[in-house]
Amino acid sequence: MALKDRDILPDVAKPVHYNLSLFDLQLGDSWGYKGNVKIELKIFRSTNVIVLNSKEIYVQSAELYGSNGSVLAKASEITYDTKSERVTLAFLEEIAPSDTVLSIKFTGTMNNAMAGFYRSKYKPAADPTEDSPKEGDFYYMLSTQFESCDARRAFPCFDEPNLKATFDFEIEVPSGQTALSNMPIKSERAGSIPGLKFVSFETTPVMSTYLLAWAVGDFEYVEAMTQRKYQGKSIPVRVYTTRGLKEQARFALECAHRTVDYFSEVFEIEYPLPKADLLAVHEFAMGAMENWGLVTYRTTAVLFDEGKSDTRYKNRIAYVVAHELAHQWFGNLVTMDWWNELWLNEGFATWVGWLAVDNFYPEWNIWSQFVAEGVQQAFQLDSLRASHPIEVPVKNALEVDQIFDHISYLKGSSVIRMLSDHLGRETFLRGVAAYLKAHAYGNATTSDLWSALSQASNQDVTSFMDPWIRKIGFPVVTVTEESGQISVRQNRFLSTGDAKPEEDETTWWIPLGLRAGPKLADAKPCALVSKADTLGDIEQDSFYKLNSDLSGFYRTNYPADRLAKLGKSLVLLSTEDKIGLIGDAAALAVSGDGNTAALLALLEGFKEEQNYLAWSQISSSVANLRSVFAQNSSVAAGLKNFSLELVSPAANSIGWAFSTEDDYLTVQLRKLLIGMAGLAGHENIIKEARRRFQLWESGYDKSAVHTNLRSVIFGIAISEGSHQEYSAVKQEYLKTDSVDGKEICLGALGRTKDANLVNDYLDFVFSDKVAIQDIHNGAVSLASNAQTRHLLWDYMKKNWASVESRLSTNNVVFERFVRMGLSKFADHDIAADIASFFQNKDTSAYDRALVIVADSIRTNAHYKERDEGRVLEWLQAHRYI
Repeated sequence: MALKDRDILPDVAKPVHYNLSLFDLQLGDSWGYKGNVKIELKIFRSTNVIVLNSKEIYVQSAELYGSNGSVLAKASEITYDTKSERVTLAFLEEIAPSDTVLSIKFTGTMNNAMAGFYRSKYKPAADPTEDSPKEGDFYYMLSTQFESCDARRAFPCFDEPNLKATFDFEIEVPSGQTALSNMPIKSERAGSIPGLKFVSFETTPVMSTYLLAWAVGDFEYVEAMTQRKYQGKSIPVRVYTTRGLKEQARFALECAHRTVDYFSEVFEIEYPLPKADLLAVHEFAMGAMENWGLVTYRTTAVLFDEGKSDTRYKNRIAYVVAHELAHQWFGNLVTMDWWNELWLNEGFATWVGWLAVDNFYPEWNIWSQFVAEGVQQAFQLDSLRASHPIEVPVKNALEVDQIFDHISYLKGSSVIRMLSDHLGRETFLRGVAAYLKAHAYGNATTSDLWSALSQASNQDVTSFMDPWIRKIGFPVVTVTEESGQISVRQNRFLSTGDAKPEEDETTWWIPLGLRAGPKLADAKPCALVSKADTLGDIEQDSFYKLNSDLSGFYRTNYPADRLAKLGKSLVLLSTEDKIGLIGDAAALAVSGDGNTAALLALLEGFKEEQNYLAWSQISSSVANLRSVFAQNSSVAAGLKNFSLELVSPAANSIGWAFSTEDDYLTVQLRKLLIGMAGLAGHENIIKEARRRFQLWESGYDKSAVHTNLRSVIFGIAISEGSHQEYSAVKQEYLKTDSVDGKEICLGALGRTKDANLVNDYLDFVFSDKVAIQDIHNGAVSLASNAQTRHLLWDYMKKNWASVESRLSTNNVVFERFVRMGLSKFADHDIAADIASFFQNKDTSAYDRALVIVADSIRTNAHYKERDEGRVLEWLQAHRYI
């Protein structure tokens, strides 16, 4: 993207170094603070105006100093552009090209919007120090969240990723509080009044403003040292929590210190800072943030309470810790040049995060999980017209929040996995290491990465990868069988199945990953590089499969009888192959390139399946069928019966009893099968779930609800129960001390089918009793329930002022809520109603979400109209009705 196409700050000055001091923090009062920032600047041409980024900051004064310390000029006029989030400092004197220092005095606010410099409320797990900030029943910690454009919300700065500089930082805090920043503490001195202290930190490396971070709180930590030596000594790795929670950080710590060493080896560059801190933040919009040397995390992404937490959260913690630590090199050491290449940071960190977890926990079958969760979610969004290229034009940085999505993260990581598999992982990582070394402490582009990989592999990576990065969408490969050969053709895949010629002009490089023969020999290294081609030496009666292990990012459309044969040869398929086969059949049924009858017939063959991740895909595909066809009572009943008959053998077999011999995947499989069967009406499972719930609710036997079955038992009890079960789980939400308990309770509460309870639930969700970061969980739960999603939409319309007021403080949360809350409908009238409702509203925070919502509903509605009758016929013919 050319510089002229970016809405960026004037290029008259560039920061070299910031010296930032914050003081007079009004803790528990107005939450205001004062600051002084001295910015060493290079001024490139004569000017009497300097423009910086600033949001919700009041600049009191600004002065320019010469190299000898003399005042060159004082700002005579200070003006703000709130729309572009800039402050203009005008000087009477013209400043010649020079090295100078800009000194700005300012005031700001520690907000509660989970952006900029903000405060998080919490109920302490242990008695806090006397000087801990407190307001009402809550205590507070302070931290920062600057990506993508919120450093300007904490202090005036040049807030663009390629305007890198070094930073000195100090902050005045209560004497009993702990202050953290990117670097180790350099010194402490007395504050302005007794009871306060100034904490100063070492100078950072050259880095972007969005990676600066600090935190203040009643913190404690657990620590481990790296096993590798860095410049002759081990590096301390710490996980900080508020008091009373540090023991729940042990698992994250174990992951973190091993991951620092692993990436130092993989990237062939030693971890570049003298310490690695992780911090659990009580209110957090994202999952985590990769601040250099001080990574911040949502509590459920870093804390695990052995015996109380669902083991699923261990998996999440290991991955999120690895993802953020990968950024310490890929994103922090080498940063994308501009936000259009966000995928360079996020796509790579996602892939290499999975790589690290697979290295440490091979028994988790991580790459199958990636295919089931990552690749399939990327397919779903990228099959919409509302999608965007991986590398998407970003004119104004304020637009970038809405591309922190499944395309940048999951499609980006999926095509990286495809490229790594093609080049060979060792070659791929050698190229990545060369890229990092060449651009360390600077900024780089996608082209720079392709050049390094091309050199490492002796292949023209640019030519075959650019369409994947710069073009929208992905292909479906359609297979036609002929005597002794098959023909393959690529076209753009759209979930609506109606790609126009002008939308189908891209020719992708597609690794075909062909396996053939009775035992499925190793995949042949062949690729489709044109719109169509023919593959020979394949007999009609032999076994073959394309896209081995779903390595390539594309759908495959087989002839109906070939799909049926594959469904009867599951023993020859890898878990990734099974996931891909089901996912492809389901998506092709939606688009009309396949049909739902073929999908249902394929799924029938999985009754004996024992793999959790294959069942995860089965469950997802069946849930979508039941959602789309929910309004036709006959089809809905038939699909419920289908689901029940499909899952019952496996659910009955796995049972309720946990064993110390159960591995991670077995635990997750039990939870999935019991939940799927219970929600499909399995009488014995519903009865047992309610029995266990009643023992738990009465207090007679709290252990009756196993920690790994809370979400399932709570969900079934509320779905099948009444006000009593609902109230019990609501109370559990309010009093639980389990780190994952609130997420689990909130999701289960959304299972209620009672209209009055739905409204109570939504009132509760939008009250201050539920953290803003968790509100979208409520939307997902209700939206997934076909019997209640219209109640969510009705509530949004009737209470929009309060909904908007609650969500508008954080655009990431707002966008997520709108997208997840409204995408499941399958009715053109509701799509029209949504469009009409938002027509005259300011939708700038979630306008992309609304496009995705409209496209998703249109897809579902077309699918329902086209296949509803056929699905009914199939269900009747196979005696599910």
